[in-house]
Amino acid sequence: MRRLLALLLLWSTFSLAEQPVLRFSVAESWSMPLVRVENGQPVEGLLFDLMQAIARETGARPEYHVLARLRLQQAMNDGDIDVRCYVSTLWFNDRPGDFVWSIPLFHQRDVLVGRPGESTTVRPEQLPPQAIGTVLGYTYPTLDPLFAHGQLTREDSRSQQLALQKLQIGRYRHAVSNELSLQYFNQGLPAGQHLQALAVLEEQALGCMVRNDPAIPTQGVLRALVRMKEAGEIERITQRYGAAVYSGGPP
Repeated sequence: MRRLLALLLLWSTFSLAEQPVLRFSVAESWSMPLVRVENGQPVEGLLFDLMQAIARETGARPEYHVLARLRLQQAMNDGDIDVRCYVSTLWFNDRPGDFVWSIPLFHQRDVLVGRPGESTTVRPEQLPPQAIGTVLGYTYPTLDPLFAHGQLTREDSRSQQLALQKLQIGRYRHAVSNELSLQYFNQGLPAGQHLQALAVLEEQALGCMVRNDPAIPTQGVLRALVRMKEAGEIERITQRYGAAVYSGGPP
């Protein structure tokens, strides 16, 4: 029996050693429903489920590198990460040469958010001078000219959830959020206290970027994402977190 247990242990150790490792980036600014981090590692969330599924589909062992959003590009340049998900081609001035894009997986809307009871549609350029709740390291093309001219000023938070919490307690009158995070935030509040989406600022198709390196199963990851999308797995993951529209294109 001891010899059998020793052989099983040796076999499992050998199998783990043979598995390719995929290093996934996790942005510190992400919060639920995208991801929840405990003790420096993701433990649940839409993107955690997605990355776990990618690793499972490709027979790889996942490693998660939690990084400040402003460090993600440098980590890509230095070869420290293999897969970066929940990213748009519009966020890059130059196409990253060492990475290959996946098919689009999600459709995201960024919205201007107001306090409970504020339901009138607002055009950002009509806002009076004020601070706007934003997330550190995020860019907002629609609002950037207003920031540049001083009509609006950024008040950065470390995460999307914190930006919404500050809006809720009256730190400022308006904030910017992706629609998915806003929906999730409102789920924990009574209906009369829901924060309100006042205007759509941007819409983006989001996917993953995979390092083009023979040491990792690049094409295997890309094919796995196609299979997952066609089989409805991406939609099931997003529905798990209450966001059916995020797995397709604009409704």
